[in-house]
Amino acid sequence: MTSSEEGHPFHHYRTPTIELDPLSAPHVYYGDSHRKKGAARVRTYSTIIDNAARRQGTIGNKSQPGQRRQSHDEVSREIPRQFLINVDACLEELLEREDTDNNCQITIEDLGPKTLSVGTAGSGGYKTFEIRGTYQLSNLLQELTLAKDFGRKNIILDEVRLNENPVSRLSRMISGSFWHNLTRRIDGSNIAQVGKDPKDWTDDPRPRIYIPVGAPEQHEYYSKIAEDHPEIRLDVQWLQDPCDDDEYVRDLNDKPGLLAVAMEEILDPITGLKTFKGLPFVVPGGRFNELYGWDSYMESLGLLVNNKVDMVRSMVTHFCFCIKHYNKILNANRTYYLCRSQPPFLTDMALRCYDRIKHESGALEFLKQAILAAMKEYYSVWMSSPRLDPESGLSRYRPGGFGVPPETEASHFVHILMPYAKKNNMTFEEFVDAYNHHRVEEPELDEYFLHDRAVRESGHDTSYRLEKVAANLATVDLNSLLYKYETDIARTIRAYFNDKLIVPAEFCTRDQTSNHIETSAVWDRRAKRRRMLMDKYMWSEEKGMYFDYNTAKKQKTYYESATTFWPMWAGVATPRQAAVLVEQALPKLEAFGGLVSGTEESRGAVGLERPNRQWDYPFGWAPQQILAWVGLQRYGFEEDAQRICYKWLYMVTKAFVDFNGVVVEKYDVTRPIDPHKVEAEYGNQGADFKGVAREGFGWVNASYVLGLTIVNAHMRRALGACTTYDTFVKATEALGLDPSEFGANGA
Repeated sequence: MTSSEEGHPFHHYRTPTIELDPLSAPHVYYGDSHRKKGAARVRTYSTIIDNAARRQGTIGNKSQPGQRRQSHDEVSREIPRQFLINVDACLEELLEREDTDNNCQITIEDLGPKTLSVGTAGSGGYKTFEIRGTYQLSNLLQELTLAKDFGRKNIILDEVRLNENPVSRLSRMISGSFWHNLTRRIDGSNIAQVGKDPKDWTDDPRPRIYIPVGAPEQHEYYSKIAEDHPEIRLDVQWLQDPCDDDEYVRDLNDKPGLLAVAMEEILDPITGLKTFKGLPFVVPGGRFNELYGWDSYMESLGLLVNNKVDMVRSMVTHFCFCIKHYNKILNANRTYYLCRSQPPFLTDMALRCYDRIKHESGALEFLKQAILAAMKEYYSVWMSSPRLDPESGLSRYRPGGFGVPPETEASHFVHILMPYAKKNNMTFEEFVDAYNHHRVEEPELDEYFLHDRAVRESGHDTSYRLEKVAANLATVDLNSLLYKYETDIARTIRAYFNDKLIVPAEFCTRDQTSNHIETSAVWDRRAKRRRMLMDKYMWSEEKGMYFDYNTAKKQKTYYESATTFWPMWAGVATPRQAAVLVEQALPKLEAFGGLVSGTEESRGAVGLERPNRQWDYPFGWAPQQILAWVGLQRYGFEEDAQRICYKWLYMVTKAFVDFNGVVVEKYDVTRPIDPHKVEAEYGNQGADFKGVAREGFGWVNASYVLGLTIVNAHMRRALGACTTYDTFVKATEALGLDPSEFGANGA
């Protein structure tokens, strides 16, 4: 080591290969390291701590009366500092001193001294070192909570886990913990838990699973589970074919249940006999157990960045299973979603996955199955009644279904339904039953719930852009996605299947002939026609934006939404249109923390009688950011993509640093200080945790790791220092650097 390197705070040190990685995942750092026998030294030092405590008069460094305060440990920093901690005692003292609002989090809103002394391992607990500031103290709280989760009483804690660069820490948590904690599978090992539905309002809620007629092996499997474990009270039911008849789906609400998804055949390690195991998938947030639609696509983008390709492959397989047996990618795999789909992203998801596995055995067959499934969904869902508007040729979110959507909270529609119940001299329950079964006719309610179901199918639930009109809108977002389907399918048939793809019976719609042939030319013509129709009905040259088209009123809506950038993601926009969008639409929708869902002007005034909607101003969502970044890059607007991306990443990082590692479903992108505090219906998933965030939120996790691949190294360093975008630009300009080199134009 040269003299200039000595004592440098960022000097790279060499650790013995037998030592544990100080930044390993919690299950390794606090779990596996305590189980491996013969390792260098495990991270439980009970004897040292107990002896040091007796000598020093402290446990967990909680000062005893009359004790003299110890000095900081002055051991050379070439050996990274470690702390000797009694978990329970230190946790108790930390919360007592620092968590002044008693929410089991340490944030910038807490009024504690923001300092805590802990004993150093190098001194055997004699000397102490002060942990200072919200970020390090909240990290200490997180680490102690994780240690407690794994049953640790005493630990040696590496300082690098407390002062880790926040960008690196959040990235590590997403890759090493969050994805794992969001992973689910459905099979006999957990059907008792996942089969229960918190939205089951019936008198006898119990685990229940419905099996499509095309999967008899699953019916046999789950029936055996029910027979062998009667205590579960598992109800195994065959699903009717066809399964998405409106009246049939309504009647299933009396016995709601899970819908089977894909499984893999394995050999039982004990009996050696054939059995089944559920393929894994990632859920949006910790409270979910179902396979969700477009959330899964967004999550897949982050999973691929983190090299979790097998997870993405299994999720694509699940979607192919759903289309094959349920005719669509469902909102989620519960019976009350059988009539409802979600924004279609399957082709892009499958192609991105295939690109990572194309050298593996079976990869081309995987891609073939996905494209066949996407074509069936395209024909049977999006280009069929009632979603296809025959006059314009564009598609709408317009799901089937009768009556009141059952998956909401029991009180969700009380204010809507009670006036009708009183009008018919019925109790609330009597009216709902009579209305659902057509014993009472209320056309106004029919119209209301038609649009309500369409809003939910769109994924943008809820927004004033869609409220009371959704089912009549040919939306920019949906038609952009279908254009992407058409171009993806054309390209795939041409490039991978010699321009001739035979469609077997299981992927044919009811009016198609089995084993018919699909060619790229047909799909190219469809894409060309859709682009022409979107230009005709949706593009506004005057405003420089795409707008939804009302098929009932036969006019554009002119609601300014971030979905205007989806045509850039899909490749619908011409280069000139893309330039106009960047010039005119981007300034309207760009905010402190990225893109806002829609403009304040379009949303209109809000108040007690007209509350905020979560997909409107001032809220921003990960999917809107991701698709805009990719769209801007696609048309060469790299600087704008990096700027928008930086703002989003900064906002997420700053909230993570200031608020105990929080990562939530959505953000108020106009709030510089506490953007995760969202006042809108449904609250904000991911904000309510004790001690440590364990899952984040699926598509925000994905946006973070994906966004870090879009910004450059200079931006990443600035993010680690929690530097606002404006400050970053000023710093580069002050140094006389070219802003374009850093992906910034000073806007």
